[in-house]
Amino acid sequence: MDETVFEDWMSDSDALTWAVERDPLLRSTISGVWVLDGEPDPERFDAKIERATRKIPRLRQRVVEDPFGIAPPRWEFDPHFDVAYHVRRMRVPGEGTLRDVLDLLEPIAVQAFDKDRPLWELYLLTGLEGGRCAFLMKLHHAVSDGVGMVSMTSSMVETWRVPDPNRTPRPIPVPEGPVLSPVEQTREAIAHRARQARDTAGALLRSLVDEAATTLRDPAAAVRRAADTAASVGRFLEPVTEPMSPVMRERSLGVHFEQIEVPLAELKRAGKSVGGTVNDAFVAAIAGGLRRYHEHLGHEIDGLRMTMPINMRDGERANHAGNQFAPARFVVPMDIADPAERMREIGARVRAQRKEPANGLLEPVSALLNQLPGNTRVGVAGGMLKAIDFVTSNVPGPQFEVYLSGAKVEQIFGFGPLAGSAINVTAFSYDGTVGIGIATDPAAVSDPALLRECMVKSVDEVLAVL
Repeated sequence: MDETVFEDWMSDSDALTWAVERDPLLRSTISGVWVLDGEPDPERFDAKIERATRKIPRLRQRVVEDPFGIAPPRWEFDPHFDVAYHVRRMRVPGEGTLRDVLDLLEPIAVQAFDKDRPLWELYLLTGLEGGRCAFLMKLHHAVSDGVGMVSMTSSMVETWRVPDPNRTPRPIPVPEGPVLSPVEQTREAIAHRARQARDTAGALLRSLVDEAATTLRDPAAAVRRAADTAASVGRFLEPVTEPMSPVMRERSLGVHFEQIEVPLAELKRAGKSVGGTVNDAFVAAIAGGLRRYHEHLGHEIDGLRMTMPINMRDGERANHAGNQFAPARFVVPMDIADPAERMREIGARVRAQRKEPANGLLEPVSALLNQLPGNTRVGVAGGMLKAIDFVTSNVPGPQFEVYLSGAKVEQIFGFGPLAGSAINVTAFSYDGTVGIGIATDPAAVSDPALLRECMVKSVDEVLAVL
């Protein structure tokens, strides 16, 4: 596998994610929970985290912006880096249940990062029932998406409980880089923008040459393709004035976490039974749960608006750090009672979204938005995000047992950011099980326990499809 490439500058899409946090409703934090069968060996754990911060530059880098906002923010090594600030040890309150862990994580997840430090925090929680522990992770979305987070955290885990005494890890030097003065930051920003302009001009020229040749061969097809691309970008940028849900309308700065576990093989089988995928089955189950939830509250709905990240990790940038996804927004049908039919329809809509021309234009569109004045940029992004009813994300994890410094990882749940939506549901597959993390805005979802119950019934309904 190729080594991950960590660039010095944020991409334009990552920079947009960073900038829109002027509105706290648009904060974008990824959280994860690992349940361990015991307490990690303290010495091995500390050494493992130290090694990970040396291997993964982002864990020792902070975000720096040039004084005049000429270029996207830059990643700079923190001269005051202190691993003890980022790694914290606590005891779970209450009876040490998973519910107690999630209750503890909720206020941690919504707190803003100290933007003068690297954008991550780890919590090792002891005191779970049965002698277990929990490992909590919190990462800013500007650092990476869920798939990238899996790659990064692979440096923290092992495939053995007891290490080979003859195995000596190769030493990794402490990464470092220059701390620039404001004048140097400005000079570097100008140089970066110049390089970007050169690369963009070259890519545009090549595209124009290719397009001219295509146009000569088939002018009508070229016109249709240009019209389709323009329409796709228009749909991508189209503001949404209000949620489609009649009940999940308010927004706040809070969050509530719930979780469900599903056998991966059964979810795959359900999707395959209608000629679809595990993601079709997952999204259909979530849609069915939302349908049931609204019915319990006395509302029949035709559809809800969903955002789903489309993984763009391929080609020459497949091994680059940062976010590599296009945020697809589309209406998911809520009036299909039959789970098999619902899977087919959702699968068709998802595949149509994967073919949207705007997916390949995320960076130039983000660059355009980043040129807007700060408040205008936040307003445009808010118009695209705040009225989203729900978000789904499907993150593939390791399909084998892993250990954290001697403790086996038994369960994994990921919780994606609300970022203006009412609900974010993230599926994380690990060792044959899909952990489904449900994050809800308390102002939008008044009864999260009822929502979870509706989701469980819908999951069972989907798994029963033959």
